[in-house]
Amino acid sequence: MNTSTIRQKLYDYIKVADDKKVKAIYTIVENDISEMNNWWDDESLITELDKCSSDLKSGNDEGVNWEELKRKLVSQTSDGL
Repeated sequence: MNTSTIRQKLYDYIKVADDKKVKAIYTIVENDISEMNNWWDDESLITELDKCSSDLKSGNDEGVNWEELKRKLVSQTSDGL
């Protein structure tokens, strides 16, 4: 069974599962959820985002437009990357 199917089955199950089972599942993944939801507490990430934003605003980084990004992604995909 592929990951997409598993995700859908879990999603469907959790919607109708009783409270005890939902709490048990949550207990298993609670730490991962907390880490995922608190990305803004990662000082190095925030510093990097601030630098990227400043570089774009100042013109030090020209960025990439949407069409160029799509072209690069398609090129990488076709190269087997």
